[in-house]
This record gives sequence, structure tokens and C-alpha cells, in this order.
Amino acid sequence: MQVREFVEADWPHVWPIVREVIQAEETFTYDPAMTAEQARDTWVVRPPGVTAVAVEGHRTIGTAHMQTNRAGRGSHVSTASFMVASDARGRRVGEALCRYALDWARSRGYAGMQFNAVVETNHAAVNLYQRLGFQIVGTVPGAFDHPKFGRVGLHVMYIEL
Repeated sequence: MQVREFVEADWPHVWPIVREVIQAEETFTYDPAMTAEQARDTWVVRPPGVTAVAVEGHRTIGTAHMQTNRAGRGSHVSTASFMVASDARGRRVGEALCRYALDWARSRGYAGMQFNAVVETNHAAVNLYQRLGFQIVGTVPGAFDHPKFGRVGLHVMYIEL
């Protein structure tokens, strides 16, 4: 598996992953009826942020984007989001994407990385982030309306770089 920067030709391969994840409605607050164009405008970030893909052979199996978390006085902290194709989960694709994002943030001198909304029932992601050094710094109770579990919390997670 290789993780690299997204290029325009990747979008037709990234869109099915994004569509699958948002239509599952279990980990992102995005509108499940989002069109490919709307999703592209949301997912593919503008510089100085970067969007990345995880590829295996000629197949795209995951994607990430990373950027400054807040402007101005908060611009020393980065953020990132990750999506993995359902048939590639459990194969450390998310870990490779997260490590890529952390390396990206360190290389640009960010002081830390903050995840603003990790669904507390997304145990695989929470456990991965904690294994990589992130801490849960707070949870907003009931902030995510999960299709199976009802209203669950959203974790704010942080790692100092």
C-alpha cells in the first residue's frame, strides 16, 4: 500500500469511498444525499491543506484530508479526517493515512493535531487514534444522531506534536 497526495484523476476512485461512508451515516455528519460535486467540494481541501489517497496496486482503498484546524490565533493546530473502503478495513489503511497526516503536520511545524468530532461508537478509530498518542480531551454528549445507537457523543481528540 502507498499513501500519496491526491491528484484530480483520483476523484472517480475516491468518490465511491466517500459516498459509501457518508451513506452509512455512522461516522460523519455529512448529508447522505450529497452529490459527487458537493462531496468533492467538501472533501478535497485547498492548499495549504492536502488531500491524500491510499492505493494498493491500481485500486484506491482510502482517503484523508488534512489542514489547519482554525484560522488566526488557532492556526498552529492541524486537523485531519479519514475514510477507508469497507472491504479494506482492518488492514491498517486508516493507520497508514493517520501516520501520513501526522507526518504532514509535523513537517509543516504544527504544534498539534485536533480531531473535532470522532463518533464515540467508532471504536476502531478511537482505539487507533489513542494507540498513536491522541487523547480524548472532551466529549460532547448526544451530539451525533447514530442510525443504530441513537444520540451518542462526539469526542474531541488531540495530540501534541
